[in-house]
Amino acid sequence: MERAVGSQAGEDPGEEPEARTLMWSEGRGLARCRPAPDTALLAADSWLVDDGRVRGLDRHRRRFVAACAEATGDSPVRIERFWQEAVGALPRAGSWFPRVELAGPQPARLFLRIRPAPPRTESVAVWLGEEADPRVLPRRKGPDLALLAGLRGRAAERGAAELVLTTPEGLVLEGATANILWWEGDVLCRPSPELPVLAGVTSALIEERAGRLGVPVEHRRCGPEALDGREVWFVNALHGIRPVTAWLGGPLHAGPARHAASWRTWLDTVGEPLA
Repeated sequence: MERAVGSQAGEDPGEEPEARTLMWSEGRGLARCRPAPDTALLAADSWLVDDGRVRGLDRHRRRFVAACAEATGDSPVRIERFWQEAVGALPRAGSWFPRVELAGPQPARLFLRIRPAPPRTESVAVWLGEEADPRVLPRRKGPDLALLAGLRGRAAERGAAELVLTTPEGLVLEGATANILWWEGDVLCRPSPELPVLAGVTSALIEERAGRLGVPVEHRRCGPEALDGREVWFVNALHGIRPVTAWLGGPLHAGPARHAASWRTWLDTVGEPLA
């Protein structure tokens, strides 16, 4: 382990910190360390920082604190202290995709990974293998990330950047790294929240805007065939809204993306400055 760092401590505000992993301890704060393997993750959360602005950061905070408390019974107050120091250490210039982590084995420790943002795309090709959901804890981000990375790797071998996870009965759940939304006429649809899906921050922001605009939002329990010819979105914190432009490995056809451009424009405006 290397030197401890504080909030932007010792850094020229005009320079961007390099990619690095920091471990947190009470009293000492954040100090450089080796990253924990994804197989050790008990909870995790990540978001896009674009020139110091973030969408829905408080939602990410609440989700991560709840996940840590569920995983280990850790004190929310302690997690909040880590969170404040982690946010303070984030760069305010450039494009970054940090991740906060709780990793085992016991005693579980808290980590911050400061990572440059990967390239972002405005559309997505999806593998339609009707992959039955293999996750152990689908409602908590972190424990299944290594497993999902393997599934995405297999989809990439087939030319797709994402895939559709389904229940054993074949009901649509979500992608490996994204929630799935789609349009039926002027109705915005999503899988029923009673199904084992992750509570997505970006999809929640979209649903809130739909409510403000009077756009109906309905929950569905359906198979992939219900997406045929529809405008389907894969949404997450990194890419925002990506309409599906190709379905691979199945008979579905991608529908025209009539709504995506205006909603992407709106989503680009909702980031707030890091405190």
